[in-house]
Amino acid sequence: MRSLLFVPAGSARMLEKSVTAPADAVILDLEDAVQPSAKGEARAVLADHLARRDRSGPRIAVRVNGLASPWIDDDLAAVVPLRPDFVMLPKSEGPGDVARLSDRIATLEPETGRTGILVVATETVSSVLQLAAAPWGHPRLKGLLWGGEDLAADLGATANRRADGSYSSPFRLARDLCLMAARRAGVLAIDAVFTDLGHPEGLRAEAEEARRDGFDGKAAIHPAQVDIINAVFRPSDAERAWAERVLAALGQSVTGVAMVDGHMVDAPHAARARRILGRP
Repeated sequence: MRSLLFVPAGSARMLEKSVTAPADAVILDLEDAVQPSAKGEARAVLADHLARRDRSGPRIAVRVNGLASPWIDDDLAAVVPLRPDFVMLPKSEGPGDVARLSDRIATLEPETGRTGILVVATETVSSVLQLAAAPWGHPRLKGLLWGGEDLAADLGATANRRADGSYSSPFRLARDLCLMAARRAGVLAIDAVFTDLGHPEGLRAEAEEARRDGFDGKAAIHPAQVDIINAVFRPSDAERAWAERVLAALGQSVTGVAMVDGHMVDAPHAARARRILGRP
């Protein structure tokens, strides 16, 4: 998944528009996009929408409220039987939360093991530290997403970016650990949202950096951001041609090493080539 678009779950109009969104997945949000006093109403609106939704469009994730919240059980009971592709867990404290969420999902889903889990893995200091301290792999886990807004609050930071727009060091650390933990777990690594809607070139630059570093995709907060993200994370014709040459050359090699375009290639290049060719 290259692009994941956040959509407020309490807006019937925006939910309907999300059916034809150009994103690879939509994240129907019951957490930050809904005020505490409106949680019940938003949950009902979302359940009605999911019951009627055309599933030919983007894949569906529902961001529920955190495991420590008073709303999580009602969230899961309302949405899991309606077969979302993923449940997104916010306010994680570590990989143990994935197992706890999985156990709750298992009692509600119509098909055993159907529902995947995405985790916003950097919203608490505890979770960030656990990215390096413990493995996150789990049969349901499909992706880790990082973000710096809630982490700033947990740290007591006054901002998460420097004057030039780049993330400051605590947030870079969280980003990099999220990427590495996702790779260790064998799941998608998803880059944070870019909140400056009036700066599309900033979005493009940040997405290009994320792809270069190894992220699989990026979250979006507005439909206008999706085309930029999709374009950045779509391999170019030149990249696909390189990948095909690498795999062809290594397929004929008896040593596991070959020359492509004047450069030596081996197993790590083959892995990169397969990742390129596996992208949409």
